[in-house]
Amino acid sequence: MSEPLYFSVDDCHLFGWLHRPDGQTSDLGVVICKPFGYESICGHRSMRELADAAAAAGMPALRFDYRGTGDSADANVEADQIEAWVRDVAAAIGTLRRCAGVHRVCVVGFRLGALLGVLAAAGGAGVDALILVAPVIEGRRYVRELRTTALSAAGNLSAGPSDKRPPGDGAIEAGGFLLSAASVARLSQSSLTALAKAPAPEMLILDREDLPMARTWSETLSRLGARSRYLALSGFIKMMMTPPQFAAVPQQLLTTVREWLQQVAAATDSSPAQTKNNRPDVTAVAAHLELPRTGSTPGAVLCERPVEIDPRPRLFGIVTEPVRDERRRRAVILVNSGADYHIGAGRMYVAMARRWADQGYVAVRMDLRGIGDSDTARGSAPDEVFPPGAIGDIEAAVDFVRKQYGVREVTLAGLCSAGYHVLRAAVAGLQVNRILMVNPQNFSWREGMAVGDVQLADVVKDDRRRTLSSNTVKRLLTGKVDVSTVSRIYLQRARIALESLVRNTARGLHIRLPRDLGWELRDIAARGVRVVFVFAAGDPGIELLRIQGGSVVKRLGDRCRVYVIESADHTFTRIGPRARMEQVLSEELLAASH
Repeated sequence: MSEPLYFSVDDCHLFGWLHRPDGQTSDLGVVICKPFGYESICGHRSMRELADAAAAAGMPALRFDYRGTGDSADANVEADQIEAWVRDVAAAIGTLRRCAGVHRVCVVGFRLGALLGVLAAAGGAGVDALILVAPVIEGRRYVRELRTTALSAAGNLSAGPSDKRPPGDGAIEAGGFLLSAASVARLSQSSLTALAKAPAPEMLILDREDLPMARTWSETLSRLGARSRYLALSGFIKMMMTPPQFAAVPQQLLTTVREWLQQVAAATDSSPAQTKNNRPDVTAVAAHLELPRTGSTPGAVLCERPVEIDPRPRLFGIVTEPVRDERRRRAVILVNSGADYHIGAGRMYVAMARRWADQGYVAVRMDLRGIGDSDTARGSAPDEVFPPGAIGDIEAAVDFVRKQYGVREVTLAGLCSAGYHVLRAAVAGLQVNRILMVNPQNFSWREGMAVGDVQLADVVKDDRRRTLSSNTVKRLLTGKVDVSTVSRIYLQRARIALESLVRNTARGLHIRLPRDLGWELRDIAARGVRVVFVFAAGDPGIELLRIQGGSVVKRLGDRCRVYVIESADHTFTRIGPRARMEQVLSEELLAASH
C-alpha cells in the first residue's frame, strides 16, 4: 500500500511516496535516494518496485524528490543543490521515522543519490545502514561524465541566436536537467575516499558489473569501522541508462537488497512489531503543495495536489490548481510521453503545468495506466508506450476535471507518443476544445506493433543520408549496417510513397479511406477542436505529417497550426528551444481563451 505526501525542509515542500507494509511492521525503515536527471526517469519503475519489495518484507519505505526535482517545489537554480539535497535526505529520514514509527533507517542510494545518502549519514542524519548502488565515489569524475553528456547532445545542434545559457558560469545542462555552477563546484570537491570514519555501521555496496568503480573504496570501509559487503551485479544499464519503455527492473539486485535488509532487520530488531492499525501521528506531512503566484495579487497562491483520477486500478495524476477566484473554468491535461512518468522529459511538464495554472488553468499531469505511478491494468504489461486503454484513461481524466472543477474548456497536450494519444482521443470524439501535439512521430499505431519495430518515422528521417551512397554501400559490405533493416526501410519508403499518392487521389475524389489522417484532421476541426503541432526543426514528424496529412493541413488554415522550433532536439532538452516551445504553447492556450 502506497500513499503520496508532502513534507517540509527549509520552508520547501518535498513530494514523496510512503509505502506501508500490509501486516506487521519492522523497526527498520527504508529511505530511497534517487539518481540525478535522466537516470531518475529511466529508473523510476525500479525505485517504485524496490519500495514495494521493502514494504512487502515488512519495512516501511519512503521514496521522494529532492527540491527542484520531480514533483517537489522549485528551488533556486543558482544555489548549491548538493548541500540542499543532503538536507532533503536528512528530512526524509526524519519524516519516515515520524510517519512510520520506525527507530532505525536504512538509506538506499542510486548513483548521485548514493553520494547524497553517504554525506547525510556522515553529517549526523541518523542512518543505521546504507545500501549504495553504483555510487558516485569521486564527484570530479561524475562532473566529467555530465559534461561529456551535455557536449554530446549539443554537438548535433547549432545554437540559435536567442538560446539561453545555463545560469552561472560552470553550470551543466545535461539531458534537460540543470546542475548549477555552485553544485558543480561542490561536487568537484566531493570524494567518499576522504571520509575519516564509516558513515554507517552496516553497508552494502552494489557495483556495476560492466564498469565497477567502488571496489577499492569498499575495501577501506571495514578499516573505518563498518560491517560491509561488496557485490558487482549486472542490470545497471537496463535499469538506469535505458529509455523507460525499454528499461528492465534488475530482479537480482532487488532480491539481494531485500535479503540483506531482512538480515539487518532481524539481527537487531527487538522492538515490538507494529500493525497497520497502529500508526503514529502523521501531522508532520501535508496533502498539498502551495506555490506562490508570479502575478501581482498579494498573498495569492496556487495549490498542487496528488489525485486518484480513477481508482480501478489506480489512475494517478498531479493537479495544479489556479487561484480560488478563477472563474474561466479551463483545464489542460498533460499525458505522459513514452514511458516517462508524469513530470515529462527534463521535468518540462512540471514547469508547464505551474505556468499554466498561474494563467488560470487547472493543469493535470497524468500517468496512463501501467506507467509511472499509475497501476497496471489486469492482463497488460507495464511501461507500454501505446497501451490499448489510453483513450479510456484520457477520457477518465477529462471527466475528472469536469466533475471536480466544473471545467468547461479542456485542452489535451503531450510530447511524442502522447501527441498520438491526444490525437486519437480527439478522433474518438472526446469532448475537448484543443489538442497540442509536440513532435508526434506516429499517427497510425496498430495493435500488435512493437516500439522496437521499424516505424514510419524511422523511414522518413534522414532521407538524404539513407541513400545508397558509396559510404552506405561500404558499411553494408563490412557488416556495419544491418541489411534486413535497410531493406525494410526501403520497402517501407516505396509503400509510403504509393500510399500517399493513393490517399491524395482518394481525397480529391471524396473517397474516404480508413485511418486517413487528412480526413481525421478535417473531422476534428469541423467539430471546433483547435489542432496545434509543434516540431523541432528536422524532426521526422514534420515529413510524416506532410505525407499522411496531405494538403488538408494547409486547407484547414488557422484551425490547424504548425510551428517549427529551430535548434531543438526531439525532447527539447536545451533551455532556449524549450522556452520557445513553452511560449508557443502558452500563446495558443491564451489566444483562444480570453
